[in-house]
Amino acid sequence: MHIPKKMLLVDVAPRDGLQSLPKWIPTDEKVWLCDRLTDLGVPVVEVASFAHPKVVPNMRDAEEVFARIKRKPGVVYRGQAPNVRGAHRAIEAKVGEMLGLITVSETYTHHNQNMSNEQAIEQNIQSFRLAEREGIPFVMALGMAFWCPYEGLVPEQAVIDMVGRFRDAGIKRQYLAGSIGMEDPAHVNRLFRALYTKYPDVELGFHIHNLSGMATANIVAAMDAGVHWLEGAICGIGGGMAIPTTVGKVGNFPMEDLVTMLEEMGVDTGLRSEEVIRAAVEIGTRLGIPVESHRGTGCTREAVMRAGEENPNHPQVTA
Repeated sequence: MHIPKKMLLVDVAPRDGLQSLPKWIPTDEKVWLCDRLTDLGVPVVEVASFAHPKVVPNMRDAEEVFARIKRKPGVVYRGQAPNVRGAHRAIEAKVGEMLGLITVSETYTHHNQNMSNEQAIEQNIQSFRLAEREGIPFVMALGMAFWCPYEGLVPEQAVIDMVGRFRDAGIKRQYLAGSIGMEDPAHVNRLFRALYTKYPDVELGFHIHNLSGMATANIVAAMDAGVHWLEGAICGIGGGMAIPTTVGKVGNFPMEDLVTMLEEMGVDTGLRSEEVIRAAVEIGTRLGIPVESHRGTGCTREAVMRAGEENPNHPQVTA
């Protein structure tokens, strides 16, 4: 098994997290969240989406947030542009990185973006050309890359072909998103390996969700396949826009759990788990958001050790 020495992390809480909340988070608090993640040392912060305000009302202040955040040299401030109009807005806002969007599931693309996959591919390629002309790095997000609530298992060849379409257009940085977290580690490992074999010049990331409870195994499977970066959200905030409500909670994988897991495995992320945990508790308290993580709710090795010391007559473990 291949475990990398270092791993780049992306925090998507300000965009993918906050956009799907059932409540409005004031602009001042969004700016504070981005600045808090910057101060924490997160190397890539996904700040906002330039989707139409009627479609994603929680992101209607995207330009103001980008105008007010404190930009630190070396930190990448990403903005999502789901279409060409959004790309123009992102350029005006001076994003540090532009994020395109498509879902591999044709049905989901119709629900989420009101267009066909072919139309979405063309929109994203046009957005890439605009970003390229302005010297702005571009990342392509492929959502529903493993499983879709409308179509079920997503054919691996469909993902491979779509990555190829974007790669041939010149987009060499792309990520796969589980979107609702129903993928399994064998699927994750196999698909990423197939993509790296066919397109060795493409850098791939993994955007993590955890509905099925297999996120940690999927992270290891993705790293073993060679992914270049991993994406989570502080406190496990949000995740998913047009998911059928009967599916239940599909939140992003908590950054504090991700950092702790990698730290325990000896993978350098440039972040310290204790600091990330403190930030998660602070952020959850200030924004009135539950901290959806093991580490944020006190499930640590130290806590288990203390419990054992305080309860010397605990039952014997026999199996």
